[in-house]
Amino acid sequence: MPPVNPPTASGSDALGTPPAGEAGAAAPVSPGAPAPVDSSPIGRRLSDGALIPVIPDCCNIGILARILVPLNLAALLMAALIGSGASDVLMRALSIAAVLEPIAIASVVALCGTRRLVSGQSAAVQWCAGLAVPMVITVVASAISARYAPSDVPLPSLAAMLLVRALAAAVVCAIIFEYFRLRTLSLAPSLTEARLQALQARIRPHFLFNSLNTVLGLMRGDPRRAEYTLENLADLFRVFMRDTRELVPLDEEIVTCQQYIAIEELRLGDRLRVNWLLEEMPRDALLPSLLLQPLIENAVHHGIEPRTEPGLVSVRVGRSGERVVVEILNPLAEHAPARPGNHMALSNIRERLMLLYDMEAELKTDTTSGQFRVQMAFPYRKERRRRDVRRHFNPYR
Repeated sequence: MPPVNPPTASGSDALGTPPAGEAGAAAPVSPGAPAPVDSSPIGRRLSDGALIPVIPDCCNIGILARILVPLNLAALLMAALIGSGASDVLMRALSIAAVLEPIAIASVVALCGTRRLVSGQSAAVQWCAGLAVPMVITVVASAISARYAPSDVPLPSLAAMLLVRALAAAVVCAIIFEYFRLRTLSLAPSLTEARLQALQARIRPHFLFNSLNTVLGLMRGDPRRAEYTLENLADLFRVFMRDTRELVPLDEEIVTCQQYIAIEELRLGDRLRVNWLLEEMPRDALLPSLLLQPLIENAVHHGIEPRTEPGLVSVRVGRSGERVVVEILNPLAEHAPARPGNHMALSNIRERLMLLYDMEAELKTDTTSGQFRVQMAFPYRKERRRRDVRRHFNPYR
């Protein structure tokens, strides 16, 4: 099968690179001319020196939770400081929360759209837009509440109150922005990113040696099959060498997994059986490259290799609402391994899911009826356009 290098999937990558169109179109380059060097941090990945967006991804439910929970705790603490009893503290906390909650929710919703508008702009523009949104919302909400207050407030006092509340909103907003900036730095420093890419792109050396030994065994008896296996192995390693921050369609990730299984089936023979349940799979869903393959590799390594009898690995991919759901089942080993695994693949996948989707993704494992089950769910983000050339897997060539 001739190698096909598919173009990069559209959409933002795992570390916050803005989608095409948000950072401006690239200037055309004449044929044969050297590619221009982009010295601007705008439009590049964080690992390549891009600036961290000032406004966090307020469209993410995890961001909303991390904003509302501390605000409510602050309201409770403030009520405890000025209240005189348990009932008084509770009533004061509810009254403070009744003012803070609508302003906070409205600000987060507005910042969700504002972030898209100012994405790729300078830090000063992002700061001005980010701080202006909660200040305007706070002033409007305070003016409306003062308008319907039972007692009239003098105009100078009203103006001073609105100014103080607007400045307080700006200060709180700046603290929140700085918190999420520091959180992004702690979750995705260059060393951690390099470690994640190394772990994800790594393929166990003994798999390479076993695959080559399998090919050598086929060279005399079935040279045609040996040639196809080498082509699968080359395609597989081409994927492993690709930038793991790239988002790829789900159907291409499944092709990579099937190529891996085809090589393992030659080595393990009838001991390995795989049941692919892909009827409900959203093929155009985007996900990080090499997100599923390590999970299937774990299932083969821990569930099939130690067994002397045939074992079945079941891979189910479907959709539940606006989420993609993946379930992988493999039999438990007949005997406990002498050296238990360190769960590096599972922890690596969890870190990548947290980095890309925050609280909107999950990875769970459990053991039931002699089966080890991995359940993974992440948001369904569609590919913006279908690729002209898509990878397909044909085990018979």
